[in-house]
Amino acid sequence: MKIYDISQEVLGCTVYPGDPVPTTEKLTDMNDGGLYNLSSIQMCVHNGTHTDAPSHFIKDGKNIDEISLYSFVGMCCVVQHSGEVLSSDAEIIIAKAKTADNDAWRRILIKGDAVVSAEAAEVFAQAGILLLGNESQSVGPVDAPMAVHKILLGRNVVLLEGIRLAQVPEGVYLLSAAPLNIRGAEGAPCRAVLIDMK
Repeated sequence: MKIYDISQEVLGCTVYPGDPVPTTEKLTDMNDGGLYNLSSIQMCVHNGTHTDAPSHFIKDGKNIDEISLYSFVGMCCVVQHSGEVLSSDAEIIIAKAKTADNDAWRRILIKGDAVVSAEAAEVFAQAGILLLGNESQSVGPVDAPMAVHKILLGRNVVLLEGIRLAQVPEGVYLLSAAPLNIRGAEGAPCRAVLIDMK
């Protein structure tokens, strides 16, 4: 069994343009005579490797604490793609994932420098996937992410953004990407890992 950590380190993570950078503060330090070490952290829930809940773009959509962990934990398929994912690409990705494993097609992770087009988002949403992950900080184009988010989140497809798949071969894995349980939040950071069950 091999475990791949596909998460970014939080304090040095990539940040979506305009979002605050994570910071930490040492509240008590043993090097300064404290009895223990104690730190606090301040960050946006969309920094680094994180999940998006429907309420991120959908009024009255589900918050992160209202989504079943089944969406974030289960078999998934890692598929390589570079550039814009078009509707025809989405169909190929889904077909490839379906032949790989009976349940893996429900959670698709796109490896590479890729962004999902609105047309591809429709294909993914109509197929009934539970989760779509990518390496960018936004599943859609950085200059116009709203349409793609609305299509996917509007169909309760949760997003796993900012993952790191360079060391992960294409294939089927057990995904564990449970978000922090933050009541009322539209997203949450997570420690995402892939487990090669072979």
